[in-house]
Amino acid sequence: MFLENNAHEIDYRIYGEEMQYVEIELDPEEGVVAESGSFMMMDSDIKMNTIFGDGSNQEKGLLGKIFSAGKRILTGESLFMTVFTNIGRGKKQVSFASPYPGKIIPIDLVEYGGKFICQKDAFLCAAKGVSIGIEFSKKLGRGLFGGEGFIMQKMEGDGLGFIHAGGTMAKKVLKPGEVLKVDTGCIVGFTQDVDYDIEFVGGIKNTIFGGEGLFFATLRGPGTVYIQSLPFSRLAGRVLSSIPGGGKSKGEGSILGGIGDLLDGDNF
Repeated sequence: MFLENNAHEIDYRIYGEEMQYVEIELDPEEGVVAESGSFMMMDSDIKMNTIFGDGSNQEKGLLGKIFSAGKRILTGESLFMTVFTNIGRGKKQVSFASPYPGKIIPIDLVEYGGKFICQKDAFLCAAKGVSIGIEFSKKLGRGLFGGEGFIMQKMEGDGLGFIHAGGTMAKKVLKPGEVLKVDTGCIVGFTQDVDYDIEFVGGIKNTIFGGEGLFFATLRGPGTVYIQSLPFSRLAGRVLSSIPGGGKSKGEGSILGGIGDLLDGDNF
């Protein structure tokens, strides 16, 4: 269970269509915590402070801060996060930008029982007091073959958090027992009640010639799921494939992709 009234109550507004940014409005002494590199602009009375861990009020002493920072290493993130606090007398604004084209999604943790699970690079910022931790997969198949790997991020608390989805975002509310099959890289996040597992595509033709990878994710309700149309890995792959000699392959995700490069004469 999360602590009641733990996180700061922040107001926000999201601007833009394809390259969005979120403007957070802070009352005096209110704060917001963000990943390094997401900052865009702020008013003069906003104080920026780099901290160990996630800045949640649940951290106790130096040992708690070291443990919180250590958890972030496991997700591939920096040891540090940045807290932006309004030290002025009136309302002040601080803004954070999307890392690539897509949509910024506000997540009210109160609506989702105080916990939301997301892919490792989806988190953008959150009200100070929200805990940003790690979520381990309890299933071997999901850990080995899932697009998000063995470790995902989780936000816990009673405040607002913001995540980023690449391309266009789809929100699916699953009924009990309802199953949604998704490309593993297209998952942005889901509520804690959703059962997430990995399923083999099956079929020799699908496996060798399909070009969609060997596994997809199965999400079983009840719960809410957020899906992105353009994962960053897919975007990066398209960019690399357009560069001469820069990872060009025939049949993205297929076993014959590398062989195709040999057969078409690019490597001769």
